Amino acid sequence: MESHGAGLRRVLVLAFCVAGIWSAYIYQGVLQETVSTKRFGPNNERFEHLAFLNLAQNVVCLVWSFIMLKIWSNGKSGGAPWWSYWSAGITNTIGPAMGIEALKYISYPAQVLAKSSKMIPVMLMGTLVYGITYTIQEYVCTLLVAGGVSMFALSKTSSKTISKLAHPNAPLGYGLCFLNLAFDGFTNATQDSISARYPKTSAWDIMFGMNLWGTIYNMIFMFGWPTASGYEAVQFSKQHPEAAWDILLYCLCGAVGQNFIFLTISRFGSLTNSTITTTRKFVSIVVSSVLSGNPLSEKQWTSVVMVFSGLSYQIYLKWRKLQRMSKKRKPM
Repeated sequence: MESHGAGLRRVLVLAFCVAGIWSAYIYQGVLQETVSTKRFGPNNERFEHLAFLNLAQNVVCLVWSFIMLKIWSNGKSGGAPWWSYWSAGITNTIGPAMGIEALKYISYPAQVLAKSSKMIPVMLMGTLVYGITYTIQEYVCTLLVAGGVSMFALSKTSSKTISKLAHPNAPLGYGLCFLNLAFDGFTNATQDSISARYPKTSAWDIMFGMNLWGTIYNMIFMFGWPTASGYEAVQFSKQHPEAAWDILLYCLCGAVGQNFIFLTISRFGSLTNSTITTTRKFVSIVVSSVLSGNPLSEKQWTSVVMVFSGLSYQIYLKWRKLQRMSKKRKPM
């Protein structure tokens, strides 16, 4: 009976994690699309300073992680020092800014698909720079994702969707997304290196260090000189409280979502987290298509299915690899 109860509790915790990640990030996606496409006030003004979202998110997550460290650390030390995140903080500031800026030029579903193709630059770098060989199945995954993203990019976008974009420019939008992926790759590699050097580093330490440097860099970028765009962003938020409210909710969703991601990784591992976040992206595209009133064409839906089929197959291959590794360890 005890094992049955423990299994039930585990299922309930997993369901709680899925609901938390989905609700936080799907709603954040809706808010991100709203802020980037909506016209505010009687003069139908757009919020052009999308990089301000990153600064606001950094500040909220910095405060949140500081509180969590005070509550849960119990005076423990040994984690990575705050200054060790300075280099990862640079790429973590530039990368997300490019991802958000892309929404001026391409639709939200297009941005989600482009940012889902992280495996493509990873495999290219692995093959060309490090001489790593991949299995046929891994190449199939990559071809599905690359083909799906390419087909979506070449598909005709509805005039209604284009009219909502601030500055429609597909090549520039996709280019910003792929630069975002490149910077994210460096950020992840640096975080892994820091965790390896300081094994006692907790998720809250990483969250605090990354958002501390992100806040510093974004403050310099947004308010570092008299004509910097941050002043205009603050003025716009004062004139349009509705936009300010959307930005605040966007930041809170990000902070809550990060908590659920950390909980999922600590209880169920990164593979389970990848599965949840991948399915969340697919649902985000469906929700965006329904709520924004910009239905995707049949060709675009085919592209979406191709991309997420490739991602799902990749997750399955990782799961199978972990199963084989665990079987090898048992006799030991």
